[in-house]
Amino acid sequence: MFKVVSSDGTVIACERHGDAGPTLLLVGGTLMPRARHAPLAALLARDFSVVDYDRRGRGDSGDHPDYDVQREIDDLDAVIERVGGPVLLFGMSSGAVLALEAVARGSAVSALALYEPPFVVDGTRPPLPADYVDRVQAAVARGNAAEALAYFLTVGLAVPDEAVAGMQDSPVWAAWEATAATLPYDGQVMAGTMSGRPLPSDRWRSVNIPVLVAYGSAGETYTANGARELASHGDNYTLHAVPGQNHNVDPHALAPVLTAFFTGS
Repeated sequence: MFKVVSSDGTVIACERHGDAGPTLLLVGGTLMPRARHAPLAALLARDFSVVDYDRRGRGDSGDHPDYDVQREIDDLDAVIERVGGPVLLFGMSSGAVLALEAVARGSAVSALALYEPPFVVDGTRPPLPADYVDRVQAAVARGNAAEALAYFLTVGLAVPDEAVAGMQDSPVWAAWEATAATLPYDGQVMAGTMSGRPLPSDRWRSVNIPVLVAYGSAGETYTANGARELASHGDNYTLHAVPGQNHNVDPHALAPVLTAFFTGS
């Protein structure tokens, strides 16, 4: 484990797995501490020097009272500077969108892989309401982590109410509550891309490196459609369906896909 200091003074906790090859940096999604990527990192460490990190406000990383997506990109850049760039970059879920945004803004990345960025580009599921981030932020400001989580799950992820009620008795709920203050962060990262409308054609125009856009063939229709639309944005994008997988992807199914893409095999 090691730590870096971002441009605003926030301490970011990182962990390296193996040293077998080029550096591959992993970016987690909503509520994900770096430990969630440990099984995937262990598999990838056979071919790469894998670096996983806690996004700000999660796990062992610090935070700052004023959030901006650029601060998270600065965190990523601080990690890249420490390990030496350009790096290979993988992003999961909303972390995929953060990774894509970082590349668009000039982070030192040579190839990018994304798994199920949760875009909503059509009517296959309800879009996020315009006040989604404000509603989550208000619940967090009241200190009501359970309310923020329930709103994120039912509105952000379209999970049925009865399923959320069952989750509240699960061991993971307490861990989610401890990280609930970061829910508005991912809402800002998504920035209108869950509106039920096509993705903006120019937001990531500057991304000209190879990009893999992967999704689970057994997952939600809306994530597959979002992946397809993103992959249509340029010849440098490659679309890949991971057989039998959904958003909770098996690391043993995902690792070979990432390895093949990043090694060109």
